[in-house]
Amino acid sequence: MFPEKGSEEEEVLTELEERTREDLTFDSGKILGSMCTYPHPLAVKVVTKYIDRNLGDPGLHVGSQRVEIEAVDMLANLLGLARGYGHIVSGGTEANILAVRAFRNLSDAEKPELILPESAHFSFLKASEMLGVRLVWAELNDDYTVNVKDVESKITENTIGIVGIAGTTGLGVVDDIPALSDLALDYGLPLHVDAAFGGFVIPFAKALGYDIPDFDFRLKGVKSITIDPHKMGMVPIPAGGIIFRERRYLESISVLAPYLAGGKIWQATITGTRPGANALAVWAMIKHLGFEGYREIVRKAMKLSRWFAAELKKIPGVYLIREPVLNIVSFGTKNLEKAEEELKKRGWGISAHRGYIRIVMMPHVKREHLEEFLKDLREIVAGITP
Repeated sequence: MFPEKGSEEEEVLTELEERTREDLTFDSGKILGSMCTYPHPLAVKVVTKYIDRNLGDPGLHVGSQRVEIEAVDMLANLLGLARGYGHIVSGGTEANILAVRAFRNLSDAEKPELILPESAHFSFLKASEMLGVRLVWAELNDDYTVNVKDVESKITENTIGIVGIAGTTGLGVVDDIPALSDLALDYGLPLHVDAAFGGFVIPFAKALGYDIPDFDFRLKGVKSITIDPHKMGMVPIPAGGIIFRERRYLESISVLAPYLAGGKIWQATITGTRPGANALAVWAMIKHLGFEGYREIVRKAMKLSRWFAAELKKIPGVYLIREPVLNIVSFGTKNLEKAEEELKKRGWGISAHRGYIRIVMMPHVKREHLEEFLKDLREIVAGITP
């Protein structure tokens, strides 16, 4: 009920503290299944200072708009492109929807269809419903990468584009993007790469010597990429990114907003009012950490994931779904639902809804947290009868 009279600030804050007491926090070390993390202190400072900036009305915040453009270019550069076209958006869901919208708008297909892996993120279901695009699901190989031959077999005159995943949500698997790129070029179709998670991991992991396929704009068939700075980029939520290779993709989804302070402004994003502070935080974090800083963060995460996978193999009744590719380790065990229930009773923020438990080595996850988790897992698995 809307209150008749207001409350004192201290009273409101006290109630909020009580109401959120059940929330898990990243600094507790108990959140192991999230692709988000506690933001970097510098990013928190930037968002706090520039909380009033609105990129939906860039005529009021000209400097912030220029910083966003620079941030997009820096992300494009990380992804193998000298100049990119896009925006800092609310997250991977919005970015994926924008890519599908651009592909649809530039296609002349009467009954538009999008081919994507069975491992694709649920955001494409939203895109399908919102945009009237039929989803055509491609099978996965035994290693959980998309079957490129199956993708090709499903191309028709109604196909508006192809999707590949660089860091699947469940297993962190990277599809054979080079093969998908060649396929897209052969058929004259655009390829969208959902690298919401992998975008801030793969470039640094490859620099560290990990054998991961190319996935970005270095491949000519790739026309757009989703990358989320609010994941391994350690920028406060929300901060996703959509990068297009060519300006025409952005123009195809832009609509006129004629009443803003900057005059006739063309907006491409789904949200009109956009938090400029988060775009500034993306810029600030990239400038602050640079390639070397992010490489060190990824080095620790990748090393931790390999150690954790090896420890899981030592537990009777526990098995890996597959060897980790990125900093994600997924495993199964007997009576998985019971194991999940018992782990949650001990305060662990995990999920087994996909048929396995996924642990993501985000920057807030430390070895001591994982050692405590392994101890609980051993006890629980040993106590569960088949």
